[in-house]
Amino acid sequence: MSTQPTIVVAGAGIFGLSAALELQSRGYAVTVVDPGPVPHPLAASNDVSRMIRMDYGDDKLYSDLGAEAIEGWHVWNEWRGRPLYHEDGFLVLTSRPLEPGTVERQSYDLLTAAGWPLERLNSEITAERFPLWNSEHYTDGYFNPRGGWGEAGETVSFLASQSVAAGVDIRAGFSAEIVLVESGRAVGLRSSDGSEVRADNVVVAAGVWTPRLIPELEDMMSPVAQTLVYLRPTLPDRFRPPHFLPWGADIPRTGWYGFPANADGVVKLANHGPGRLVDADAPRDADPEVVEYSRSRACFYNDTWDGDFYITRHPEIEGLVVSTGGSGHAFKFTPALGGITADVVEGEPNRYAARFAWRPRGAVTKESTRYHGE
Repeated sequence: MSTQPTIVVAGAGIFGLSAALELQSRGYAVTVVDPGPVPHPLAASNDVSRMIRMDYGDDKLYSDLGAEAIEGWHVWNEWRGRPLYHEDGFLVLTSRPLEPGTVERQSYDLLTAAGWPLERLNSEITAERFPLWNSEHYTDGYFNPRGGWGEAGETVSFLASQSVAAGVDIRAGFSAEIVLVESGRAVGLRSSDGSEVRADNVVVAAGVWTPRLIPELEDMMSPVAQTLVYLRPTLPDRFRPPHFLPWGADIPRTGWYGFPANADGVVKLANHGPGRLVDADAPRDADPEVVEYSRSRACFYNDTWDGDFYITRHPEIEGLVVSTGGSGHAFKFTPALGGITADVVEGEPNRYAARFAWRPRGAVTKESTRYHGE
């Protein structure tokens, strides 16, 4: 008589819950532990919005993964009955010509070659269609109708509810502190109060806290704070589609991007740049030198040395898988992350997994669409 395999997941963010939901569907008895509450107030995925795009310069793997994930977002919208993903499109604005070799031109060429109907912009079109933007400064760019934004905290809540409905055991109040290893194999997790959850396999998806559970990763990833700004304009409808869309403005050179006004009239701006190194438990305060006269906070990236995720088996501990390293751009792929993690757990082939395999630190690089600093 066969016994249902068990698995415990540390972390109830997008990596952990998407993996739990997928693994439960594949026949595992899944337990998710998290300090709680869920969504966790300090988690990177707990916010009003996150960008969803497939515009990644000439990086076809991430572009393809983005397109696949967007299909998944549409499925989740149908399941939920109201949108988690708002396909308002993605506006790419540049103050420089879209010349060959620029990241924006690479995105434009790759996506148009794949058949996506991008619309090229110039000053006249921008002035007419997007009048809040300075069309004399932003003289080039394009509009991609296949993209938009996702409700971040609501997505975590949705995944948690779907997981529970599927039979996943979510245990908030469990602060995982140690991966239990016996005879070279991971057999569970121990919390800070000494309680344990045992399982046949362990997935660590603890975001910026991952290196505390797996110290071998301390040199591979670091918590990096990025500034988020929340504005409440007196005329929020002016900052809504179709005239104001999810946008990136010279983002490889400035890091700034943002969103239309949400249902509460809040306009969010954020920076996808170098950030500042912090401790994982530090307050989520914005850099005071960057933001004044507005409500702001910091989002903590779990930044890997090369900007790629770590969704991989531990090279020395059997039964231990890590799924983390979002580097500020993982949320958009949430509908696809669970399948990648589950395939890694099961040792199944996955076209994306090789990119996210365990690897030693090398020359520091970042995602091409991120501002690297001067």
